Amino acid sequence: MDPQTRIARAAVFVVFALNGFLLAMWVVHIPAITDRTGIAHSTLGMFILMLAGAGIIGMRIAGPLADRFGSRTVVGAAAAITAVAVLGPGLATGPVTLAIALACFGFGNGALDVSMNTQAVHVERAYHRPIMSAFHALFSGGGFFGSVLGAAAQRAGWDVRLTLSLAAVAGLLVTAALVPRLLGDTQSAEPNPDAVTRDQPGVGPQSRIPEGHRQDRPPHDPDGGSEMPTHTTATHDIEAAGSPNRSRKVLALAAIAFALLLTEGVAADWSALQVRDHLDVDDATAALAFGAFSGTMTAGRFAADRVAGAFGRVAVVRYGTVIAACGLVLIMASGWVPLTLLGWALCGLGVSGGIPQIFTAAGNLGSNTAATDMSRVFGLGYLGLLAGPSIIGWITTIVPLTTAMVVPLIAVIICCRYADVVAPQQK
Repeated sequence: MDPQTRIARAAVFVVFALNGFLLAMWVVHIPAITDRTGIAHSTLGMFILMLAGAGIIGMRIAGPLADRFGSRTVVGAAAAITAVAVLGPGLATGPVTLAIALACFGFGNGALDVSMNTQAVHVERAYHRPIMSAFHALFSGGGFFGSVLGAAAQRAGWDVRLTLSLAAVAGLLVTAALVPRLLGDTQSAEPNPDAVTRDQPGVGPQSRIPEGHRQDRPPHDPDGGSEMPTHTTATHDIEAAGSPNRSRKVLALAAIAFALLLTEGVAADWSALQVRDHLDVDDATAALAFGAFSGTMTAGRFAADRVAGAFGRVAVVRYGTVIAACGLVLIMASGWVPLTLLGWALCGLGVSGGIPQIFTAAGNLGSNTAATDMSRVFGLGYLGLLAGPSIIGWITTIVPLTTAMVVPLIAVIICCRYADVVAPQQK
């Protein structure tokens, strides 16, 4: 591997961590910001939905821009916007200024999500092996670092404006240092699903047939199709398939992204309450539920690339969702704290590798539309992250919270059934 590609990989790692860090700096200061602006919790909830809506707009705009001008350019612009915008909520003095600040922050964050994942696809192509999950693990790590740093600043009595100002300056400096080290979109290889994921066990970069000696007959694909396209054929078929076929594939990927992120959103917002209400424990014990979920999710993302390299990305989604389903069944059936925490840990482990595989599949549908395809998949998936907690909240007016966990259970079962949608494009 040439040094430039290794440097680009490290730069993308830091971009993902920076995004998680900036998002966490806003989240940990929510109480201080709400006190400063004097808004009610109901108003805050509406503003957070507005932030998410602005994020979706940023995603939809960033996708075509990255396809036209290159993901490296859009990463730089989006990261700079996000870094500056994180200061906005700290400077807000009332509902109107906070709404404007959150809209700007959401827009930048959404644009950065799409562009950095597009850049990650380019780096993954150049590596010819799965590395996407590790990028997402660094996002979680950046969020953890930001949470700890923000909490320490508040404990030290720092003003929220000072903390967020330092975060903004740090974000701009990191962005300026990283952008020149990212890959230009033309520097990555053409979409090559056969090389990027070993959907055929034992097949990897070291065993690929040289271009001049390839057989005309594609190899067998053990992930469910009878044949797997070669590098050249796969790209040609995807491009020649036309807009309708690509749109159907994008919609299918977006649907399972919606289901997986719905499950993740439910765990983030309801896991602690589920443990507290179902098992009648104190808040400190209940908080361990989300810790179990997020801890195994982070660890799982570091391991998912190796699993995808050995068994294929379909296996990561299919068997991962089986593990998540087992965890959710255990959560619903358990009356003992350790078993319930084990259930949340299994759920986090099971869903950890799915989203990176979906993004890899979306980014390899066509060489000229990677960012646009990913923006569509990410946008609908993001709706699942928002809709999941809301759906559970509505259902709890009818049934107990633990019973409402049947919603994410159904979601991961659907993902398991249709996991082959992430397989490389078939002939």
